[in-house]
Amino acid sequence: MKIDILTLFPEMFAPLKESIMKRAVEDGKVEINVINIRDFALPPHYKCDDEPFGGGAGMVMMCEPIYKSIESVKTDDVKIFYMSPRGKTFNQSVAREMANFNHIILLCGHYEGVDQRVIDMYNMEELSIGDYVLTGGELPAMVVTDTIVRLLPNVITPDSIVEESFSENLLEYNQYTRPATFLGVSVPEVLLSGNHKKIAEFRQKEAIEITKKNRPDLLEKNKE
Repeated sequence: MKIDILTLFPEMFAPLKESIMKRAVEDGKVEINVINIRDFALPPHYKCDDEPFGGGAGMVMMCEPIYKSIESVKTDDVKIFYMSPRGKTFNQSVAREMANFNHIILLCGHYEGVDQRVIDMYNMEELSIGDYVLTGGELPAMVVTDTIVRLLPNVITPDSIVEESFSENLLEYNQYTRPATFLGVSVPEVLLSGNHKKIAEFRQKEAIEITKKNRPDLLEKNKE
């Protein structure tokens, strides 16, 4: 899979060069490129934003630098996403769909946003990571990239993906490790029993209780 991230602030993407993301790139599971949109702006000032037509606060990212940066990496089977608070909510289901693409481009907006013409020109799908507004699309692009890459084959242990939050519309059960007792607090006895059936039943019950407490809306989906 190939992921191209278009941004005015490429230095922000250092976290993608660490941990699981770093290993996935080194193992050839994914190619991640961070492209500086400013490199495609006109000298001498390399300006990428201007005042909005019709007035209003802030600045709007201009068409031409974005268009040129997209054209520099675009392929026939690319799917382009624009990180935007007005977009469709990104979740695990959307991440699974995106993990099936061969090539995606993530456009990071900034300031008051992006000239609508370039969004329409490429039929971009707008994505939001939550009901709040950030200073730019860089953090959302990192969230989307991390979520997708870990779903790619052999990036992490397959069992870790099956038994985790949002599988079957449930949040994940509590996890424990050694020591069995810490500061007088012991792990649930059933987890030490070796009885895999009882452990599975215990974890299922915990997952339901945690989901009921934190995300009851997910349980409603299971009823549909």
